[in-house]
Amino acid sequence: MGRGKVELKRIESPISRQVTFSKRRTGILKKAFELSVLCDAEVALIVFSPSGKLYQYASHDINRTIAMYRSEVGLPQSSNPACSTRIGTMELWRNETEELRRSIQKMEMRLKNLAGAELSMLGMQELKQLERQLKTGVQRIRSEMTRITSENIRLLKRKHKAQQEENRRLQKRVKLHELDQYGNASSSITLGASARNVIINAFQT
Repeated sequence: MGRGKVELKRIESPISRQVTFSKRRTGILKKAFELSVLCDAEVALIVFSPSGKLYQYASHDINRTIAMYRSEVGLPQSSNPACSTRIGTMELWRNETEELRRSIQKMEMRLKNLAGAELSMLGMQELKQLERQLKTGVQRIRSEMTRITSENIRLLKRKHKAQQEENRRLQKRVKLHELDQYGNASSSITLGASARNVIINAFQT
């Protein structure tokens, strides 16, 4: 069963009204951004909160967009130089802020696309470009993995060679120790035999 028609009227609760304003404001700004990106449209959106705070979005220079609007509807252009300069300065930093925000949104969207999300908004050409970027990224990852693996193999080979050399040195030390012990034992045997012969000769005389 479908939802009934919702009656639009002022929200009485100040808290609910503020929450709704924040949600709807974010939504309409996002829709304006998507419209400008998807359709290459020149969009300018100005919103004032109940407290008078300004929120705006402009896909291009907002002064130019407003001038186009005034020309289209037949309104006179602003002729106050001081006012125009002040407004131009304010709009300049606002435009720069908006440009940074748009850049951040585009990068966030690109990250989502690379992660496989929000793909339904992309066309065939954009999907192919994304596929090429992913292939290039995979190739770079494989190249880096190959480099790291090769370095680890070389390191393990050096460690193995060092261990083999250490083992050879230890084996030599063990052999030298065994030879020393064998030489001492032979000397003791020789001395014992000489003493026995002296004793035997003494008894015989």
